[in-house]
Amino acid sequence: MSTIYEVAKLAGVSLATVSRVTNKNPRVSNKTRQKVVDAMNTLGYRPNAIAQSLASSCSNSVGILVSELHGAFFGEMMAGIESELREAGKHVIITTGHSEEEKEKQGIEFLLQRNCDALIIHVEAVNDDYLKQLCQGDIPVYIVSRYVDGLNENCISLDNELGGYLATEQVIQQGHKDIAYIAGQQFKPDAKDRVAGHKRALNRYNIPFNKRLFYVGDFYEIGGYNGMKHFIEQQEKFTAIVCANDEIASGVMDYAREQGINLPDELSIVGFDNSIFAQYLYPKLTTINNPVGEMGRMAAKLVLRNVYQQRIPTITFAFQPSVVSRNSITKVNV
Repeated sequence: MSTIYEVAKLAGVSLATVSRVTNKNPRVSNKTRQKVVDAMNTLGYRPNAIAQSLASSCSNSVGILVSELHGAFFGEMMAGIESELREAGKHVIITTGHSEEEKEKQGIEFLLQRNCDALIIHVEAVNDDYLKQLCQGDIPVYIVSRYVDGLNENCISLDNELGGYLATEQVIQQGHKDIAYIAGQQFKPDAKDRVAGHKRALNRYNIPFNKRLFYVGDFYEIGGYNGMKHFIEQQEKFTAIVCANDEIASGVMDYAREQGINLPDELSIVGFDNSIFAQYLYPKLTTINNPVGEMGRMAAKLVLRNVYQQRIPTITFAFQPSVVSRNSITKVNV
């Protein structure tokens, strides 16, 4: 295996110059840089990333923690983060928290031990106090898709309460009053906020909240399937169903078709997230846009600005949801 000394000798430069080239120091002329690169290629030399990070206190890597690796939501988030960092010459180390407090803490500890320059995390089970303490440490931490009071400059978040309001308002404006709701687990801040928005919309239009038409499942397709099954078995009467995310909505559609329910003529459905598959469901799903890919890119830009001192003119910390109208809602015939 070739060494930095051999590279310096072949290129006819000092060890310090080779080090500057490998660390992308701009204070090297293009001619000298090319001589060093040619020597490295000739000798098959590869810089030791660990040694570089120890010498420079910079690993050029960012730790990413998400709840899961599967699913459109997290795929889009990770793609947004990775593409922004990769363009800047940085790399990511990814682990998961599975929406469990202990596993989230273990994942964060794993990343902290990997000499990451910063962490970008999507967490649902750890509490705000833990996050506040975490953000006081030596390694910068940025939180995606969650707002923590007091950590304004560390959070890239969506107004989920407004999103929940807009979702329910969509069916109300089409004349629906008997409205079912399938929620995500209520320990999750985004799920809880979306329910609050749902209730605010009902109150705004003078529609009583009906506990019998409220079901807490999870953010997966099976949660929607089981929620819809519960309502049908309990013989509840409703003309519309609002779902806490698009996966839940797809599960609702699945069970509804098994029961011979005509969609959307007999049941209107609205989702949340505007996942890539929402436009391919039948009927095409009306949903709430959750720009998680852009939020991921914004978190990466925050790291590039604060940690790597790159010029980023504007950072958007708070994103607003919007309605994506398709054809899964029909007007009630009065």
